[in-house]
Amino acid sequence: MALARRFSEELGRKPESTDLNERHPFDVEDFAYSAGKAPYSYHSHSAQREFYHVISGSGVVRHKDGTTTIEAGDAFIFKPAEPHQITNDTTQDMILYVVADNPIGDTYYQPDSNKWGVPIPERRLVRSTRWIILMVRMKPSPN
Repeated sequence: MALARRFSEELGRKPESTDLNERHPFDVEDFAYSAGKAPYSYHSHSAQREFYHVISGSGVVRHKDGTTTIEAGDAFIFKPAEPHQITNDTTQDMILYVVADNPIGDTYYQPDSNKWGVPIPERRLVRSTRWIILMVRMKPSPN
C-alpha cells in the first residue's frame, strides 16, 4: 500500500479544474511506499515531468536503461516519454517527495501491457456531454 499526502490540494489546488489559476503550476506530495510494494506500473507520460527526492528508506527505480538502487538523499527526474517505476524492495517503508507539473492533456503509456490512459477532467466531460445533447435537440426533424 502507498499513502500520499497531497500538499497542493491541501493548499487549495483543484485537480479537476481546467482553470490554470486553480490548478497550480506543479503538485507536491510526500509519498510513503510500503515495504515490498510497487504502487504504480511501469509507465511514461506524454507531457508530465516528475521529480523525486528520497526522504527515507531505499528501493529500486526501473527505467529504460534497466534498474537503479535508490536511498535517502537521492533525487532524480523523469521527463515526458521516459518510462519509470519505483519499487520498495525492502522490509522498511520508503518516503519520497514527488513534484509534478501535471499539465492538462497529459496521457500515460504502460509499455509492459501496451495500454494507454487518457485522463479527462470531469468539467470538460460534462461540458462535452451537454453540447452533444443540445446539438441533438436542436437538429431539425426530417419531414
